[in-house]
Amino acid sequence: MEAAELELVGLTLQNPVRCGCSGGEAERPRPMMASSHLAALVSLLLPCLLALLLLRLAAVLDPDPDAAVPRVKAAAPLPLRFRHDGAFKILQVADMHFGNGAATRCRDVGPDGGGALCSDLNTTRFLRRVIEAERPDLIAFTGDNIFGGSATDAAESLLRAISPAIEYKVPWAAILGNHDQESTMTREELMTFMSLMDYSVSQVNPPGFLVHGFGNYHIGIHGPFGSELVNTSLFNLYFLDSGDREVVNGIKTYGWIKESQLAWLRATSLELQKKTHAPALAFFHIPIPEVRGLWYSGFKGQYQEGVACSSVNSGVLGTLVSMGDVKAVFLGHDHLNDFCGNLNGIWFCYGGGFGYHAYGRPHWPRRARIINSKLKKGQWSWMEVESIQTWKLLDDEKLSKIDEQVLWRHSTEDSDHSVYL
Repeated sequence: MEAAELELVGLTLQNPVRCGCSGGEAERPRPMMASSHLAALVSLLLPCLLALLLLRLAAVLDPDPDAAVPRVKAAAPLPLRFRHDGAFKILQVADMHFGNGAATRCRDVGPDGGGALCSDLNTTRFLRRVIEAERPDLIAFTGDNIFGGSATDAAESLLRAISPAIEYKVPWAAILGNHDQESTMTREELMTFMSLMDYSVSQVNPPGFLVHGFGNYHIGIHGPFGSELVNTSLFNLYFLDSGDREVVNGIKTYGWIKESQLAWLRATSLELQKKTHAPALAFFHIPIPEVRGLWYSGFKGQYQEGVACSSVNSGVLGTLVSMGDVKAVFLGHDHLNDFCGNLNGIWFCYGGGFGYHAYGRPHWPRRARIINSKLKKGQWSWMEVESIQTWKLLDDEKLSKIDEQVLWRHSTEDSDHSVYL
């Protein structure tokens, strides 16, 4: 083909068509417009992508200290069980009335109790002292853990109040009193929050039951590792919400345990006793009306103020007696009472005022109650619970131990109802 003919199709000899080595089709010119658009888009996006990468890298290397960081609850070893020496020790802490820490002053303390320098921190120090001295296997906080009127933030107050239990990694269970909900959280929110705190074995309510209040639950204490009863609950603990305040026929009164709670309690006890006839304890805050009568029938400890209970008698004592497994009940609420008295074969014991922001009496030390249960030693292994003892510790210079007594001991009558069923 001549050059003139090539010019007819828009080509010249200076820009001839290049053919492939193997005689393939001619290579077409590249679309320069598309390439330029792609380059422009990349030049726009690259700085944005680089900025996002740098921001992400900065967040990893230098995280925001105020940002919420997800964390997993530090769980208590479950199920709870007796120690290798056959003992299980409970520390009852009644009426801490915690407020805002160092800013919350003490009530009813003498000069020897710290005077104007006394605060919620005295309560924290006392709790640490008792934990270190007794090494409890469980701490039972039996209501009025915080004093709502003095707690600016309920969650913060609870975290501070319970902190020694978490610090020493002691499993703990809590119920509510009549003052806990007076701050910034409802009773349901408080129990939910406490159930989610580190080392807590507290529960909001039992699954599968519709019960009144919040904080009704059961905890079983199993046999020690290495024993034949390692998978058996040998000791049962019932926790109940006794409410706060109610109005009956236009008159204000304290709360009481309702029939739905007693129905759950009876059903739970019956189901547990189908497996083993293990002894049990109950914990609630507000005493029942029958406790008043202990003034006339005898008691061990101090009975220094009137029993502040509900005007309604809901039949708690009759229910506990009919169940047959509850050997003792542990109460709070009346800070100047720390006695134990027996009603129809069941001991009712006050914890005594623990907290320094709670009302008390000058020169009458704050106190804690210890409940110690021991297993019977068989020929080859630990057996059923042999005894339940209690005593109190005073927050004095010596951490004095007072009023030691045996609440229950396994008898020959109980042998027919041993754990081997």
